[in-house]
Formats: sequence, C-alpha cells, structure tokens
Amino acid sequence: MALRDTSLPEPSGPLTPGCATAPALDPGERERLLSGRHHDPHALLGAHPVAGGIVFRALRPYARAVSVVVDGERRPLASEGDGLFSGVLPLGAIPEYTLLVRYADGEHETADPYRFLPALGELDLHLIHEGRHEQLWKALGAEPMTHEGVTGTRFTVWAPNAQGVRVAGEFTCWDGTALPMRSLGSSGVWELFVPGIGEGARYKFEITSRYGGRFLKADPMARYAEVPPDTASIVHASHYEWTDAEWMAHRGDVPVHEAPFSVYEVHLPSWRPGLTYRQLAEELPSYVNGLGFTHVELMPVTQHPFAGSWGYQVTGFYAPMSRLGTPDDFKYLVDALHQAGIGVIMDWVPAHFPKDDWALARFDGDPLYEPGDSRRAEHPDWGTYEFDFGRIEVRNFLVANAVYWCEEFHIDGLRVDAVASMLYLDYSRDSGQWTPNVHGGREDLDAMAFLQEMNATVYRRAPGVVTIAEESTAWDGVTRPTDSGGLGFGLKWNMGWMHDSLGYMEHEPVHRKYHHNEMTFSMVYAYSENYILPISHDEVVHGKQALVSKMPGDWWQQRADHRAYLGFMWAHPGKQLLFMGQEFAQGSEWSQAHGPDWWLVDPGYGAEPDHRGVRDLVRDLNAVYRSTPALWQQDTRPCGFQWVMGDAAEDNVFAFLRFAADGSPLLAVSHFSPVVRHDYRLWAPDEVPAWREVLNTDAVRYGGGGVANPDDLKVEEGRITLTLPPLATVWLTPLL
Repeated sequence: MALRDTSLPEPSGPLTPGCATAPALDPGERERLLSGRHHDPHALLGAHPVAGGIVFRALRPYARAVSVVVDGERRPLASEGDGLFSGVLPLGAIPEYTLLVRYADGEHETADPYRFLPALGELDLHLIHEGRHEQLWKALGAEPMTHEGVTGTRFTVWAPNAQGVRVAGEFTCWDGTALPMRSLGSSGVWELFVPGIGEGARYKFEITSRYGGRFLKADPMARYAEVPPDTASIVHASHYEWTDAEWMAHRGDVPVHEAPFSVYEVHLPSWRPGLTYRQLAEELPSYVNGLGFTHVELMPVTQHPFAGSWGYQVTGFYAPMSRLGTPDDFKYLVDALHQAGIGVIMDWVPAHFPKDDWALARFDGDPLYEPGDSRRAEHPDWGTYEFDFGRIEVRNFLVANAVYWCEEFHIDGLRVDAVASMLYLDYSRDSGQWTPNVHGGREDLDAMAFLQEMNATVYRRAPGVVTIAEESTAWDGVTRPTDSGGLGFGLKWNMGWMHDSLGYMEHEPVHRKYHHNEMTFSMVYAYSENYILPISHDEVVHGKQALVSKMPGDWWQQRADHRAYLGFMWAHPGKQLLFMGQEFAQGSEWSQAHGPDWWLVDPGYGAEPDHRGVRDLVRDLNAVYRSTPALWQQDTRPCGFQWVMGDAAEDNVFAFLRFAADGSPLLAVSHFSPVVRHDYRLWAPDEVPAWREVLNTDAVRYGGGGVANPDDLKVEEGRITLTLPPLATVWLTPLL
C-alpha cells in the first residue's frame, strides 16, 4: 500500500537515532481515527508542536517501519500499533520534511498529506454552501495540482451526513485507512491533498455513515471513470487544445429560432458499433455534413453502467462515457463536428438517477441527492431516484453540470430529458402517493425553480447555446423567458405534432379523410412555444416499428408515404429532428446492439437503390431547406404561415405557404392518397405570377414514379393548376 511521491529524490543521509516518545493519543480520538469516523485527522496526524519539540505522527497500515526525513537525516518513528507511527524531535518549529515508509516491497519516500493546509479556498466553500458555485467541478472531485510546491491530487467531496470520509484507490489497495479526509465545516465538504497521486489513478471515497456503515462510493464529480462493469473514478486533467474558436465566436450570431435547425439524432455506441470517439470523428462529421443537417443530437454521453439504458440512467454526470474513449477523445469528436460546421446537442438527464449502491443513491448513508420522503424519492416508472430539487446543493450540482458540458466540452445545446416528470408532483402517481405544493396544486415548484435557474445560468454563461425541453404536456411557458415567468427553454419538442401526424400516417389512405384534423390541429397551437418536430429514437423502438414500417400498404406505398411525410415535416413550422436509420428508410426497429442497417446503403454491401433514394431525398430536403429562409426564418411567428388548403379531407391534401421575413414564399403541397390527381387547382397569391417545382418526393431518383410538374405553373385568376403525384409532397417557389 505504497503512497509514493515520485517527484522527490531518493532518500539520502545517515540513519540517526530515533525520536523521543510521543504523547499518547486520547483513546476516543484514536478509535475514531482508525475507524474512519474522525472529522479532523489533520489534528492528530502530521507535525504539531508539543512540550519538548515537534511531534510527528503517521498512519501507515501494513508498513514495517516509518521514518521522518528532515534536512536529509531520517529518524525512525516508533510504532503505536494499528499502523500508527510517532515520535518527537527537539525542534523549535515545524520543518520541511518527508516520510520514508518501508513495506515488504521496499522503501518509499513521500510528502506527508497531513502537513498541508486545505487546498480549497474560502470563496469556493462559501459558494458551495450557498448553492451558487457555477463552476463546481473546479472545487469538488479530484484535481491534479501543485500545492505548496508539491505535486499531487486534491480530493474533495460533499458528504454532509457522514461521520468520516477517506480516500481509497489502487494506490492504497482499496483500503482507505491511511487517507482520512478532513471536514471543512458547515459546507459539508471533505478535503485531502494527496502528494504523488496524479492522472490515471483510480479511486473512490470510503464513507462512514452516521449509523456506522462503511461503503465505497464513486466520485459524483469524477471527470473520467472506468469502463463498465468496473466502477472506479479516475483522476483526470484535460490537455486538449481546441481548434474551433471561429465556430464558438459565431455560433450565436443568429438566434436559433430564426436560423435553419435540422437535427440528426445519434446513439454514438451503435451508429458504427465498435468505433471510438476519435474514429467516429473521422466518419460522423462528413456523413452528417453530406446530408445537410445543421446539428447532431447525441443520446446521453454521460457515464452509465448499463448499456441497455442507452445512457438515460446516469451514474457519472461529469464524465463522458468511457466505453468510447477519454474525455479528451470526446472533445476531439466535438471539435471535428464543429470544424465541419455542425452543432452538437447532447441529451441531458437531470430528472433521475439509478439506485446503484456505489453511485449517488443514499450517498453518505442518508438521502442526499434524492428527497428524504420515499414517496417523492422513488420514480414510479423507471425504478430510479429523483433529484431533490429543493436542496440548494443538489440544484447547484445540476446547474453547474449543465454549464460544465457547455464550457468544458463546447456543447452547443442541451436537450433536457423527461421534463414533464419533473414538473408534476403527481406524475405517474395515484392519489395518496403525492403531496400537493404549498398552494394546493400539483406543480413541483422546486423543479420549476431549478429549470429556470439552469436555463438562465446557461444562457448567461454560454452565449449561442440552446436548451431544449422534452416536455409532453400543455405546460404554459416552457419556452417563455424566465423574467416573464416561463421556464426559459429555447425550444420544446412538439410531442403533440409527432403523435397526431404519425397517427394519421398509420391509417390506410382510404380512412385518412376521417383523421384529417390530426394533421392540421398542430397549427392551432404552433406559436404557443418555440417547437422542434421530433421523430426520435423513442418512436422506432419497443414494438413501435421503424418510421417506414409504420406506413400502410405494400413496400412501394410505404416508401412513398415515408418520403411524403418527411417533405411535410420539413415544410411544417418548427425545427426538425430525425433519428439515425430513418434517413434511408430502415425497415427494422433500431437496436442498440447493432445500430442502423448500413448494408442497405453502403456500396460495399450491395446497397439497395430504394434506400439510397430516400437518403438522397433527405439530402435534398436539407439543401433546399437551408437555402430557403421561408422554411425557418419565421418558425415562431404566425405571419410566417398561411393555409392554402387545409380542409381537403376527401382528397387527403394539405397545402400551405411559408414566408421569409422579407415576404418571400414557399408553397408546400402534401398529397396522401395513392392516386394521381391531374389539373388540381389551388389558390395562389396574385403578387406571384408563376411557380416552379423545386422538390418532389415522387422523383425517380428518390425511388418514386416520376409524376411531376416540369413546366412553370402560372397563376391565373388567383389559381394555379398542377398535377399531384401519389403519396407525395411537392415544394414550389416563385419563378423569378
């Protein structure tokens, strides 16, 4: 169990006679120290003035001998038993000294951890106590540093209910006896600077609860962790040098709701199974850029022990998942995406955490990150704990975590998972299983305050970042600014549009006329929030089928419906999100075990033209979308949309205009019947003399039948006459 400071020279000088006998420790103090229940081990260990000189006391279990080295001379300390060694030197002041410890494998020289003042400042402690430390990761966790001229690692952890906390690691054979930490008062923080321990060291905190139980916990603030199923935290310091300064300086030039925003959702471990972060950086940016998406959204990249949770049961909120590489490797991937002009959104999961006994659950023996009321602590749907949003330190942990990903990893957006489960006290709970708030309502006022604080802090500290709520109810003001009483999100997933539109598409065309309103109802509330239209991973798993497989009819009709639906989606007010595999009409449900069916489009596997055509359509949708301000500039303004035909239920036709800020229009017509409609007349504004087809999802190159409008469509008596392809969407722009 060697604690060696390799920066120190080998011991030299003669072995001099031993020290005088040290005063005995108080039996109670000794027992608390050895049992890991002492709040101030520095008062007992290290060097202290006593009558007759300076007493040196060290705790080195399993050591055969310990000597103190002063000015090159080593003086053996006497064993007090139980790994304690002590002695008194006739000195007038505490000198510079080291310890020479002899184990079975030889002698090791180290600086004494108990000779150092706290390596955490008073301002840090004050901010932690107030719940206002916006860079909490710089105060808590494991920080390699040089302290009082000695290199080592500062370990700090918040455990206010613990009787004692010790550092245990591979450098102590996972026995924390030798490294008890000191309590830093009412902050609840414990601290210890350990010389000679540096990057790559594996560690945990050995906590003794107020009830006497002792257990090992991973560091809640760890920035790196072992690959599961191993669970230790790893000391880490970043050495990455970013090359995305231009991207960072200009990413916020245009507000996100007034900019093109087309998102490709990715599960990194299964996108190309087996690739690391750095290998993904060689393939993902070029693929996404080639399809024209403006952003990627990464399903949770935070450390999680069970791969089957897809990252939504997080144990390491400050650590990128180590399965794919180091934190610096993940930065390399983000940097590569930025170099390709692609923004990076990551899923963030502050609603709950798993009950693994080595992680956050009952961290110091009591409910700490979770509420003390078991009815409130348990999440009824997922078998997890919910966070105690009413506790300022827990709120600080989460708010700082949001800032951490934006500042340290240059993340451009946070999609906040399961917001509805946070906002309602009665979420998935029956009568008697929840307690109303102080006003008698079911709203979780603490969760509201947390989300408002998180959003306000992120937008203040990280210009250009967008926060996105996955919120499935009609909660008012999700994207309203916090100073107006809203939650402060930038965008909200439009779950209503997703549910209604997919419901419509799943019907046979002959029955769709009875469900026409399911495609038009979204415009009743389209401007109540700033929306994203999500076709996410949730819609293509657990028996819901892949997007193309939801469509009725034979394979041709399914693909045609799939293409027409994407055309409708890209033209509808709101940003859009598409999950991987749906861009080429993968027919099978997504599986995290093998990812997308790349053989359908990879030339090396004899790619299927049907699927390549759908991918070509997505590429063209994004190209026309990004070059046409009418499709994105006024997503959140009613003046950016006008129905041309919203009541053609018998024909299964939807037609509407989109307008840019300067009035430039685009006309989108979606036809969800498997017949060709010739000479179909639509109203058109008089100020546009003629229209030209710029996109048609029935084009042959997309796998369609090629029914099109090759000639310009002139406006006559306020009408245009066009041919509607079967199961297709057509986009028209003014003829200039």
